[in-house]
Amino acid sequence: EVQLVESGGGMVQPGGSLRLSCATSGFTFSSYDMNWVRQAPGKGPEWVSRIKNGDGSTYYADSVKGRFTISRDNAKNTLYLQMNSLKPEDTALYYCARSVSYWGQGTQVTVSS
Repeated sequence: EVQLVESGGGMVQPGGSLRLSCATSGFTFSSYDMNWVRQAPGKGPEWVSRIKNGDGSTYYADSVKGRFTISRDNAKNTLYLQMNSLKPEDTALYYCARSVSYWGQGTQVTVSS
């Protein structure tokens, strides 16, 4: 059974940082591209970032480019998202996703003073 479990969310002031983790099981993690997706209150899902399985190439939405860094540890079957210079508009439920079919339960990030 594919499982994706996010952690690391919380409340932080604008300009602060958080590191999200996504522990995975039930599939060969190193064989798949992985994504972070977020959903703000009252809005649809927004793709945030992707990391490829092969060469580890990374891609970012314009809204987070230069502030967020996606990474993976294939030995630990874990995906990460380092978020710096957080803004109130980054407030959302953050999900890791293997594809449109497999998402975790999400971890809440709230950026507020």
